[in-house]
Amino acid sequence: MGGPGNPPEGTPEGAPGGGEDEYRSVVFDESFVRAARLQEFSAQERMGDHAPAVRRRPPLHRGLSRQALILVLLIAVAFGTAIYMGVRHPYQTPRAQPVEPLRMTVIPLAPQSAVPGATDAEALYAHSPAAQFRVGAEGITLPASRRTAHFSDGQVVTALTTVKDYLVESSLDPAVLTGGATRPVRILLDTQQLDQFDQSFDHPAADGRHAPTGWLVRFDPSRAELADRKIRVQGTLQAAETSSDTLEVTADHTLVYALRPTGSDSKAQVSLFTVRRELTFRFDRDDLRMHQAELLVSYVQAGPLACAEDAADHLHPLLAGQTAKAGGPAGTDPYATGSATALCGSLAASAQPKV
Repeated sequence: MGGPGNPPEGTPEGAPGGGEDEYRSVVFDESFVRAARLQEFSAQERMGDHAPAVRRRPPLHRGLSRQALILVLLIAVAFGTAIYMGVRHPYQTPRAQPVEPLRMTVIPLAPQSAVPGATDAEALYAHSPAAQFRVGAEGITLPASRRTAHFSDGQVVTALTTVKDYLVESSLDPAVLTGGATRPVRILLDTQQLDQFDQSFDHPAADGRHAPTGWLVRFDPSRAELADRKIRVQGTLQAAETSSDTLEVTADHTLVYALRPTGSDSKAQVSLFTVRRELTFRFDRDDLRMHQAELLVSYVQAGPLACAEDAADHLHPLLAGQTAKAGGPAGTDPYATGSATALCGSLAASAQPKV
């Protein structure tokens, strides 16, 4: 008797053995059956009058569903809106103001008599108006920060800190004061001022634009060196908003240096040299982000100096025991408030140590 898969007479001659036929490789799985366009009615359904044996199934929708189509449209609309707003945004970021060139004034102060000296720098400081000054960066104190209408507390602090860093590098760093270094100061300036800065050192001139001593303090290394690195400092910092896009910081500091002749030994006479620096800085938001500053105005009084000396490139101090003809109509005290108006002034006797 034939198996359940074979006809009673057995496998027809010429047919493949083992119950296989030419349709064995065709698999009618569930998905194939469901996808068929024609579907056979059940026996009960076929009992009805004139009922056909099969019925046509509605076509399957293989495209995107409505929800997916809506999501795609929403993404496209959002993307298009973003592009449109980026191109036609009515509130464009304001353009940064062009950086102004630095305006500088350097006024030498000539002593009215011989420059006082002593072998001990501490003794000179103790008998001078700088006796109560702080040492180094401690004398550059930050005021209590206050946010402005358009700048946060943090941004105001950043501006004040940048100015303090500039003052430290440009007037307290020994490598700058007598070693000729400029990079510590240069990296703190807005990049648009670098050409003017470089030209000032490549081709110094007393033209109110290109004096190295308008950017920083530096002494003629062939004449003087630091006798004491504990430089005395006192002054103030003030920050104010000048527009919705800019902050302005004003620095007013008096710095006192103990100097002696270059190459002299520790027993050589020491004298004091005073520099009053009034600097105005401006910051836009890029400057704050880059920790850089725009130096707008530099007003410097320095002495004891000889009025005949060119103070644009280096400061050429008059040292202990040296004298110079008085310059200017009246004595100028760099410790006092107010500004001098002469291109060369006389160093007031009250500004010198009493020895």
